Amino acid sequence: MKRLMITTAVAFAVAIAAGFSGTPALADGATSLRGKVDLPTQEAPAPVYKLSLNQESFPRNFKEQPPLTPHKVEKYRINLKANGCLKCHDKDTYKEEDAPLAGKSHYMGKDGKEMETINMGRYFCNQCHVPQVDAKPLVANTFKGVPVK
Repeated sequence: MKRLMITTAVAFAVAIAAGFSGTPALADGATSLRGKVDLPTQEAPAPVYKLSLNQESFPRNFKEQPPLTPHKVEKYRINLKANGCLKCHDKDTYKEEDAPLAGKSHYMGKDGKEMETINMGRYFCNQCHVPQVDAKPLVANTFKGVPVK
């Protein structure tokens, strides 16, 4: 029994080593979907843009557009236990933090009644609210927003 375990362990180690040999293990007759074309070399990484840290709000282009975020958010924790945005934008804290209150729609339940706490369907802020960067448009854009009142 002990000898069988040692033999199995050695066979397993050899199989793992063969898998990490640096060349892909191909079965007889297997071919790549791309044929004999080599992978292209990687180009330079995408540029890193600076945030447009505008303390005033960004203009909206249409009535229901979520406001853009005028500050850094990459270190904000947003998960089921914590939401960094609500430290400033919740009903209980927005006045003392001098920050805009999260929209009334964020405190509405499915039944249309106002809730005391934020609706969990609106809890993950960065699904809609994003920071704005100084990137130039990738393509020409002639879009003109509608006047928002």
